[in-house]
Amino acid sequence: MNILQMEGKKLMKKSKIFAKIIDFFRNGCYTGFTERGDSMANVFDVAKYILEKEGSMSTMKLQKLCYYCQAWSLVWDDKALFDEEFEAWANGPVCRPLFYKTQGQYSVSADDETGESNNLAPYQIETIDAVLAHYAPHNAQWLSQLTHMEDPWNRARVGIPTGVGCDRIITKESMAEYYGGL
Repeated sequence: MNILQMEGKKLMKKSKIFAKIIDFFRNGCYTGFTERGDSMANVFDVAKYILEKEGSMSTMKLQKLCYYCQAWSLVWDDKALFDEEFEAWANGPVCRPLFYKTQGQYSVSADDETGESNNLAPYQIETIDAVLAHYAPHNAQWLSQLTHMEDPWNRARVGIPTGVGCDRIITKESMAEYYGGL
């Protein structure tokens, strides 16, 4: 390997690190990289796709649709759609980075979202489309009440009174186990 090739490898490594830093500041969280070095999809990419496909909606509905996309990806694709976690808030699952991004807004549209839907692989789009076909026709309150009847949210909130805030994580394992058993 000559000096030019060695310098090129160093530059590539630095550019990947720089991309991670930019991604962190752009989206408010680190989203990870695949083994190939490609940027992984994140919750903002999924939110952007949902909003492009379904149009503007309440932030609460967007949160629940992202949750169900993650849950069914864990079952159908055997892997998480994105790395970000959901917490068992009083009104159902909430992804904190997405909440901070949309905080103070009742309704959001694709123009409000910084994610890139073209970061999604075809199999991920297929999963999201299937989830949207089933869940998107329902309103935010219906989706919230549905999550309250399901085991992952309830398990994360054990011992927490109804209506009280909670930041416990709904584990991906509990989601895969529950939705995989339906």
